[in-house]
Amino acid sequence: MTILNRFRFVAAVALLPLSACGASAAGGATDGRAPTNGQGESDTQGVTDGQGVSDAHVAMDTVNGGSPTSSVALGGAGDYVILAKSGISTVPPSAVTGNIGVSPGAATLITGFSLTADATNVFSTSPQVTGKVYAADYTPPTPSDLTAAIGAMELAFTDAAGRAPGVTELGAGNIGGMSLGPGVYKWGTGLLIPTDVTLTGTATDVWIFEIAQGLTLSSGAKIVLSGGALPKNVFWQVAGLVELGTTAHGEGTLMSQTSITLRTGASVNGRLFAQTSVHLDGNMVVRP
Repeated sequence: MTILNRFRFVAAVALLPLSACGASAAGGATDGRAPTNGQGESDTQGVTDGQGVSDAHVAMDTVNGGSPTSSVALGGAGDYVILAKSGISTVPPSAVTGNIGVSPGAATLITGFSLTADATNVFSTSPQVTGKVYAADYTPPTPSDLTAAIGAMELAFTDAAGRAPGVTELGAGNIGGMSLGPGVYKWGTGLLIPTDVTLTGTATDVWIFEIAQGLTLSSGAKIVLSGGALPKNVFWQVAGLVELGTTAHGEGTLMSQTSITLRTGASVNGRLFAQTSVHLDGNMVVRP
């Protein structure tokens, strides 16, 4: 094609009617998207642009958890990484960083840790615990200290349960894959976390999760902290059982009104507070 003919061709295309170029006479695009409503807007949402990319957000936005909330005071319970009433067991080897305690249960209800009593009998030690092990039948002041810690644990549970929620029934009890901003979340059911969940916020932000039944973190699933969020500011208040599947990873203080079970290889950066018992199986638990 000569330069002159090419110029004539381009000019002719420029003079074609708009409708021949894929544009709506009503002012809306008809480039393969959903039909317009006469105002240039699509009657539907999430329609692809021909390249498989949705007009809706490709990645889920971070959920707004509502108004900021203050941290949950742990009182004397904060001196422990694991605290329970009726027993703490492990299938070795576990690695626990922080103190653990049982009350009103006796030291015989702390099993699998190969305890060695201190000369004062105020506490014991264990090769699996970087810290001290306490039980209600040890020498004073341990019994009264533990009674106060258990009371503080129960107050913390009640405090968390009474916070006004900013979000309720998110995901109908399944929040796998979500990114959650700080705030108070509440479910009238159990909560399932089958895939990774990200908590996105700063070092001063607080998350409280109120769960009316059980909490299950599936095998391999993780709670991920992002943006500077800290495990000491994350609280899971659970009326039922708490279970972390094999190699799952949790963040924050897990407070169960019944028991907490960590399956083989699961880990937690936080605390385990159970109003009955805690069961470990080759786990790592680190006090925040």
